[in-house]
Amino acid sequence: MRGNFTHLARLLLASIVCVLGAAALTYAVDPLQLFRPSRLAFYSDDTRMQNAGLIRSQSFDTAFMGTSLAIHFRQSDIDRALGVHSLKLAMTGSNSRQQAFVLEQAIGRGARRVIWAMDDFIFIDAADIEADPYLSVDLYRGTAKGVASYLFSAAMAKESMFALLRSVPPLRQPLTRAAPFLPVKFALPDVNDIYALPRDFDVARDYNAKKTLAAFAYITNPTRSRFLGEGYNYEAMVRHFERDAVGLIARHPDVTFDVYFPPYSILQFVAMREASPATLKIVTDLTAVIAQRLTQLPNVHLHDFRAIKSVTHDLNNYGDVIHHSPVVDAMVLRWLASGEYRADPKQPTASLEELKAQVEAYRVPQP
Repeated sequence: MRGNFTHLARLLLASIVCVLGAAALTYAVDPLQLFRPSRLAFYSDDTRMQNAGLIRSQSFDTAFMGTSLAIHFRQSDIDRALGVHSLKLAMTGSNSRQQAFVLEQAIGRGARRVIWAMDDFIFIDAADIEADPYLSVDLYRGTAKGVASYLFSAAMAKESMFALLRSVPPLRQPLTRAAPFLPVKFALPDVNDIYALPRDFDVARDYNAKKTLAAFAYITNPTRSRFLGEGYNYEAMVRHFERDAVGLIARHPDVTFDVYFPPYSILQFVAMREASPATLKIVTDLTAVIAQRLTQLPNVHLHDFRAIKSVTHDLNNYGDVIHHSPVVDAMVLRWLASGEYRADPKQPTASLEELKAQVEAYRVPQP
């Protein structure tokens, strides 16, 4: 019996040593750069996790936020076009609670300007940020719970071991080339490449009228069209806008917010017109409220790119009814820099009225 207890004690001790060793490895390597910046850092496309490290490790004066419509921008392009030192924090499928929380952390670390691609659907109902299963608030806040979950994560220990191997000079190049094809998250050698499309990306192959029209046909099919309005509730969305957007902006009067409505293709609104007119009314009524409220705030510049007919009616600019090509990304940055489509506080809904007229008049091209 004594021998069994001895073996059990040794096993327990060995387990503790392994766990503590793994935690020490993660702390020393720090793949997320929570504790210190690293010259040999690699980055992950898991933006909800990666953003926690970026906010702590990068120097920046501008935070760039949005959903998948803003995910492919490169920080270097933002910096060059707007004369800023940016940090891209866009998260695919993110909601207003997540975005406001992450922006709050970035402002706390020095962001004096926020560029915010504000989609109407970010204001749908979502889990309370404290209970959000997809975003660890403790990791961002650096609480004991968040730090412990990071240090004692087996996945992070694996990432740390791979990073350690990659730091060995003879292994650096082959492992860096192999990283995108291996089961590791931290595979990007440049922060500028996080969720950015490759420089040699074939734009015409993935963004063209054929794909856009196919997407339109798919979402307006009677068997799927009900999803156009899923989660859209006017009163709830206005409440979320006031809490997450207006609340954040009001708490930081010394921060400049450049908010813009992304240039969806005209087919996004026509799809609602055809298959879910109640949803279209919610969207237009909601964005009217947003425009009226934001243009009255002194630290906000609102830009509306939805009625730029030369772009939004050219279906070759899109991969579906909302996601625009990198060519349009560059246009967005130019428009932000010039202020050409900035909303007039005296006529905050002028571009919305123009959009509504376009939607009413538009006829879908036949394939």
